[in-house]
Amino acid sequence: MTERTTPTFPQYVGYLFGRPLPRSMQDWVLRDVTGPGSTMRYLVRFVVPATLLLLLFLLIPGPIWVPLAMIALLVVPLAYFAIALMTIYRRHRLQQHGLDPDLVGERERRRRDAVRNDYERRHGRID
Repeated sequence: MTERTTPTFPQYVGYLFGRPLPRSMQDWVLRDVTGPGSTMRYLVRFVVPATLLLLLFLLIPGPIWVPLAMIALLVVPLAYFAIALMTIYRRHRLQQHGLDPDLVGERERRRRDAVRNDYERRHGRID
């Protein structure tokens, strides 16, 4: 029997709560943490559950702007700190699954190298 390369629903829920996946799913983890859309997935995983919990503020009696303001006062800093700590979290997830944490910035590094090579080629530094 071949090993799975994508998580089952219970494994995915465990992954969302911080549990590592089996080694056979390292490629899936790498795509999840560093692939296209990884930033949006990361933000949704942090902000949506907190926002759903904060919707309980809508049960507070009074004008609607009061609970909405309270929700905003908590969601805005949450999103700010989630963005600020994104690289640290993504590096941790890679290391937790036995992958190189430096892979987090690989796409940016490749893009920067391509821009640098293009610059050097246009200005005669590379033949």
